Amino acid sequence: MEDRQEQISQVVVTAGQMRDIEERIFAVGMPVVALMEKVAGLIARRIQALIPHAKEKSRVGILVGPGHNGGDALVVARELHFRGYEVWIYSSFSKLKELTSQHLQYAQSLGIPVYQAITQLPNADFLIDGLFGFGLERTLTDPIASAINQLNEFSVPIISIDLPSGLHTDTGEVLGTAIRATHTFCLGLWKLAFLQDQALDYLGKVELIDFDIPLADVQAVLGDTPRIKRITPATALFTLPLPRPPVTHKYKEGHLLLICGSRRYAGGAILTGLGARASGVGMLSIAVPESLKPLLVSHLPEALIVGCPETESGAIAHLQLPENTDLSSFNAIACGPGLTRDATPIVQEVIESERPLLLDADGLNILAQMGTIPTLQKRQAVTVLTPHTGEFQRLFPDVADAKKDRVKAVREAAAQSGAVVLLKGARTAIANPQGAVWINPESTPALARGGSGDVLTGLLSGLLAQAATKQIPIENIVATAAWWHSQAGILAAQERTELGVDAFTLTQYLMQVLSKVS
Repeated sequence: MEDRQEQISQVVVTAGQMRDIEERIFAVGMPVVALMEKVAGLIARRIQALIPHAKEKSRVGILVGPGHNGGDALVVARELHFRGYEVWIYSSFSKLKELTSQHLQYAQSLGIPVYQAITQLPNADFLIDGLFGFGLERTLTDPIASAINQLNEFSVPIISIDLPSGLHTDTGEVLGTAIRATHTFCLGLWKLAFLQDQALDYLGKVELIDFDIPLADVQAVLGDTPRIKRITPATALFTLPLPRPPVTHKYKEGHLLLICGSRRYAGGAILTGLGARASGVGMLSIAVPESLKPLLVSHLPEALIVGCPETESGAIAHLQLPENTDLSSFNAIACGPGLTRDATPIVQEVIESERPLLLDADGLNILAQMGTIPTLQKRQAVTVLTPHTGEFQRLFPDVADAKKDRVKAVREAAAQSGAVVLLKGARTAIANPQGAVWINPESTPALARGGSGDVLTGLLSGLLAQAATKQIPIENIVATAAWWHSQAGILAAQERTELGVDAFTLTQYLMQVLSKVS
């Protein structure tokens, strides 16, 4: 059974769900004032650890909003004041919640100066943002919008409490303007905005402040299985088809067919094959145009390279599998990287198969031309799609805008198509047709290189082939592959810098991830 900390680290909530959870806590007797003291005390201790109090007083500006986020900030102001920090408060709101107003009154009684005009603020070594926190839905207007813009220009670190002020809690949308935090403390449970690409420029380094929300209250609101979950190392590693039994053989560890490459895009076939190799799949067959066969053999001598007749343009004309072999001979099929659209008949053929199928790159472009939803609704077997945002919009032009709300978009796409959909991005989102969503909370810009997606296709499809022999849920395997791929990028970037992680280099770090975490 997972321990509480691991379960909490997976949970993601919307603003409405967080309110419901807090209401349950207050309804059974937890005083709001007591919870505020506890949470703010934890924040104050983390701030002291981040910015130790030096011999000369550190100057701290506390930005106070009208609600309980402002109350949290005021308790932090008080605690830092007692520990010798030089504290001042900025609060320009004429009306505050009662508890927040009381904390402001007490702060003033301690001699902490309070400023109402942004032009009056003294210098600070860092700022604490307690203006709005979670639940903001309206667009910010002047004068607070102008004040936030000026605060962002102060060129000092800003630590946001719960969420940078101005971000929508669920979509991560900037509501007019927003604090650009260098560090954000997410309170209690991860909010959905932390896992939306459009919020990342504002969050800075993030961490969860766990204030001991009872799991029973979380489950009462979200159910026993949350509909949106963060992928954690523990969940990713648990799903890997490891360890292997002492007595096994290659066909028990999955047989994968990759269909990829063309004379124009030979590298896509190599990178996909190298990604599949790293997955540990028992048998790897790679169908490529006949002219690419020597090249693939030189890079992947352990794979069975199947040379196929090719078109004048160098694409696969039709599959020519070995004798006594057809598509049903494989545990999984992956199709797309480097194919070109001249290979349309190949994609049509594999879609009609009854084997688990992963489509990527030109496989997705051809599917979009065929009509994504009506085509996939005819399939009986599992389908996995791995689009980037542009491909996603071609595949699913009528679902929610993936640039504005990735989670809603990927959930709608999976429900309508019946496929497991992996939407690539800084926060890769995965949905199954039943509406469950997994989000990868870590990645690196180093993966923004041509060929990185081909590596993911190989790695994921190799795991899918193994999962088919072990009855591991498909969406769990997809989440594991996304995590493994991003961790390899992160590790490679740490050792080689972000500019030093080409797709071939990425393949060399896949195994290092497992050795590092094992």
